[in-house]
Amino acid sequence: MKALVTGAAGFVGSHVAEALVNRGHTVIGLDCFLDYYPRALKESNLEALAASESFTLVEESLVDADLAPVLDGVDWVFHQAAQAGVRASWGEDFRIYSDNNVYGTQRLLEACREAKPKKLVYASSSSVYGDTDEMPMKESGPTRPISPYGVTKLAAEHLMWLYYRSYGLPTVSLRYFTVYGPRQRPDMAFNRFITAVAQGDEILLYGDGEQTRDFTYVDDIVAANLAAAESDAGGELFNIGGGSRISVNEVIASIGDILGREPRVRRLDVQRGDVRHTAADTTRAQRLLGYDPAVTLREGLGRQARWQAGAGQQE
Repeated sequence: MKALVTGAAGFVGSHVAEALVNRGHTVIGLDCFLDYYPRALKESNLEALAASESFTLVEESLVDADLAPVLDGVDWVFHQAAQAGVRASWGEDFRIYSDNNVYGTQRLLEACREAKPKKLVYASSSSVYGDTDEMPMKESGPTRPISPYGVTKLAAEHLMWLYYRSYGLPTVSLRYFTVYGPRQRPDMAFNRFITAVAQGDEILLYGDGEQTRDFTYVDDIVAANLAAAESDAGGELFNIGGGSRISVNEVIASIGDILGREPRVRRLDVQRGDVRHTAADTTRAQRLLGYDPAVTLREGLGRQARWQAGAGQQE
């Protein structure tokens, strides 16, 4: 197969691209290296891919790229590209989110309407649910995002359905639940927590730490993407969680245990857009995609801690 991975230099995108290459597929990686975090970190994500003859990097933005030649002969599209970050999506920066997460997605869909790939798999987010009393969260449940970021991810989901409904484009949306693991962005909680504990610094924690999340290891996210591409699903959306819903306080304690250091925590006010609890009902993904998360939270935290130490993330 020939695949296009948008956001290929990012956390999840680079893992998806590597998995495809390792399975013998040809991969085009599209990335515009948005400056949300340092370019050098994104380039390091591509080191293994850059050595492969099966991988080609195209440095373009979905907002203005000529996508027809990029999509020529492509069988699968994995749409991982987005402007990330819940807390940064307020105020003047919202234009960055609407351009890259909504308009860029619409341009990709228009191009795919002409190119006709066998499957377009979209990386959505549990942020589309917002705060809800329904636990675990089901795909059929209400979607009331409480951040501008969540609004843009939900809008792109609707576009996926629209192009499936109107043009028969075989789209699948995957709602990721709190992804972690090697290459996690430096602004994300586990990366910050591990770095702080390793250096003996304070963890800056928003809220009381009793908020809970369904944490999902990146390898399980990759497996869900590949399963979606290979499935007969079209116009579908699926929750992709790790089955590891615990409190942030418990996560911090586990990191301290793994690193053999006592975490020091300074608690700050809850931030706008932060939901209190998440938990994924993955019944549909299990039934229709054969999705079965394989990495426990403790094992995944250990892998991320070892990666951060080896990658110089504490420097």
